[in-house]
Amino acid sequence: MKMSEDIILAPVITEESMDMLHHKKYVFRVHTAATKPEIAKAVEELFKVDVADVHTINMKRKPKRLGYHSGYTAEWKKAIVTLKPNSKTIEFFEGLN
Repeated sequence: MKMSEDIILAPVITEESMDMLHHKKYVFRVHTAATKPEIAKAVEELFKVDVADVHTINMKRKPKRLGYHSGYTAEWKKAIVTLKPNSKTIEFFEGLN
């Protein structure tokens, strides 16, 4: 079984993800092989909150170039975690908003 720290890699801090905080939706970068139940359990264990729903998105690679050199960005998986209405908020995101 995977550890919670191995499933949740990093928070995604963008303008759109900050707007979703008012609806108790939090965005995380997660391990590519993680499933929705594993992500929900990991968020509950790490932040001591109640998860209502998890949506996952596989972010495809994009072509990028820097001068003469060209390449691709890495593929990664994003999870949008919705908390239950009676759950407390995640403290990490409170200072960013």
